[in-house]
Amino acid sequence: QAVPAGAGVTKAGELRARLDERVSAVVVQQPNFFGCVEDLEPMIAAAHEAGALAIVSFDPISSGLIKRPGDLGADIVVGEGQPLGIPLQYGAPYLGFFAAREAHLRKMPGRVVGTARDGNGTRGFCLVLQTREQHIRREKATSNVCTNQGLMAMRATVYMAAMGRHGLRRVAGLCHEKARYAAERIATIDGFKIRFDAPFFKEFVVQSKRGVDAVLKHCRTRGILAGVPLGRWLPELSDCFAVAVTEKRTRAQIDGLVAALAES
Repeated sequence: QAVPAGAGVTKAGELRARLDERVSAVVVQQPNFFGCVEDLEPMIAAAHEAGALAIVSFDPISSGLIKRPGDLGADIVVGEGQPLGIPLQYGAPYLGFFAAREAHLRKMPGRVVGTARDGNGTRGFCLVLQTREQHIRREKATSNVCTNQGLMAMRATVYMAAMGRHGLRRVAGLCHEKARYAAERIATIDGFKIRFDAPFFKEFVVQSKRGVDAVLKHCRTRGILAGVPLGRWLPELSDCFAVAVTEKRTRAQIDGLVAALAES
């Protein structure tokens, strides 16, 4: 059951009102789908008060600026490891990370079974996360590292070792500073505004009076992927698109985006 985030973030009171003994876990994304930074601590507390686990899907780079979910009481933390020095590669290979408190370590999944329908509409199952240990130890297996994941995990480890604590903090700071600069510049363009007032990390939502599809198409003709239209998932935000700015973007590139939006 989803809790609405009408102001860009989840209200702990609304979450608490939905919790009862039937809820086994609460999953919160940090930063969330809109790029906004959630106030995790009261939501984690609400989950624990209801006897549920608190699970956080977390951007690892953001830990350079904001508190880690584990420090706020999260039981399980998962996320995408691609930001840790791994370039975009058409969807793969990447790695995910899965961390849990010691009390839950032996319950971590050793394999994940997926389900889908074939060309004839017949339901089928497949092991989407598996290694040799899954076939040898079966339900007792806890290892879920395959060759590609192992290579990506090694790359992420090298990246974090090379960057260190101060380097990760610097990368997080650059993401935030550049995203703030982009948002402030876009907000000055007639017909555009930042949709939510909540603090954000490196992603934010832009509302446009000019027609999202036309705006994004115009930017593509300039060689710029300006953002992702949110109406695909949320019809009430059909006049909005999400923008992401990382440490890789230069001031000239951000200014180019602003200019393209102004021309659209």
